[in-house]
Amino acid sequence: MKTSQAPPVRVMRVISRVNVAVYRLTGGRVMGTLNGCPICLVTMTGARSGKRITLPLMCTQDGDDVILVASMGGAPKNPPWYYNLKAHPEIEIQLGSHRRAMRAAEADDEQRERLWPVAVRAYPPFAEYQERTTRRIPIFVCSPA
Repeated sequence: MKTSQAPPVRVMRVISRVNVAVYRLTGGRVMGTLNGCPICLVTMTGARSGKRITLPLMCTQDGDDVILVASMGGAPKNPPWYYNLKAHPEIEIQLGSHRRAMRAAEADDEQRERLWPVAVRAYPPFAEYQERTTRRIPIFVCSPA
C-alpha cells in the first residue's frame, strides 16, 4: 500500500489560515469543498491553551446536525482538534455564509455504525484512511446548541 507523507505542520497551519480567510471572505464559495466534500469552519477552544481556534474541516450534514470525522488521513493518533472538542464541546460552525452555535459529541457505537457509511459516501477516501490505522476513527455529531 502506497502512503503519502503529510506536509510539515507549519505548512498545514499556513494553508489552514489561508483557507479560513478565503472561506470567510467568500462565504465558502471559494475553498468550501475538497474533492466534492463540503468544508466548514469550526471555531473551538483549545484543550490546553484555552484559546479560540478556527479550523477548516470536512463535514457532512445529517438533518440539522453536522458530522465531523477525526480521520487525520488515517494517522495512528487522533487529530489535535479531537481533544479540543472532547474538552470544550461548545463550538461554532460556519457552513457557507451561515454560522451557528453547536455542541459536539463523539458518536456512540450505534450512531457511528449509522454515520460511517454517510461520511464515506460524502468523501470515499475515509474508507481508505480507516484501513491505514488500527484506531477506530471517531465521528463527532454537532447539534444546534
